[in-house]
Amino acid sequence: MNNSSKTFLIYGVSKGLGKAIVQAVPRPTDTVYGVSRTQPQQIPNLNWIFADLSKPESAVSDVKTAIGQQQIDLLIYNVGIWEQQAFSDNYNFENISAAEINQIIHTNISTCILSIQSLIENLQLSNNAKIILIGSTWGVDNHNGKELVFSTTKFALRGIAQSLREILREHLIGVSVLNLGYLASEYEINKPVQDILEQTEYSLIPLADVIQAIHFIISTTKASCVKEILMPAMLDQNI
Repeated sequence: MNNSSKTFLIYGVSKGLGKAIVQAVPRPTDTVYGVSRTQPQQIPNLNWIFADLSKPESAVSDVKTAIGQQQIDLLIYNVGIWEQQAFSDNYNFENISAAEINQIIHTNISTCILSIQSLIENLQLSNNAKIILIGSTWGVDNHNGKELVFSTTKFALRGIAQSLREILREHLIGVSVLNLGYLASEYEINKPVQDILEQTEYSLIPLADVIQAIHFIISTTKASCVKEILMPAMLDQNI
């Protein structure tokens, strides 16, 4: 491995944004570990790690065992499940079971905290480590969404980042949150952006735009701290 090669650890790689990150961000010389419950298809050179992120202790153990003492340069926690009736007229907070609430909190937050805690020593081995947490516009002040549990976890993600910066400041490890709006996540990353814009009538953010934001964060030196990027869809009235 040459000095310019990086090691990525990316969560949530089976579909959508996570799969796109694996396909579009690392270079051929980089080492990529991807975590998900379902094995992603058609991604060469991916070191896949099976983990059920709704079960924090076992998920953290499985990932740590696979990574061992290896250096991590980029840790990207791209995880965000929401209530079954979220973003629909059928959403009713009073009807959500305790089991569903706990599953969302474990997956989005508990596993995130425990994973980062277990991997700090791996990040310290890098000469320019970055942590990127994929947040949401449901985690910023005064959004208009009713999805209480999802919103709670995305606000919590920003709290994780703010304290984590203080913990990791002495090591010059950057911690960033990408608060994203409605994504055109059903389209593959290699589909022409203009086609996506026309088919979605400019209402959804192409994944290529998010990839550009990630490239920007990665390109910065350890003298910089990119705290947050807020990227709602242009036509989104929720924030």
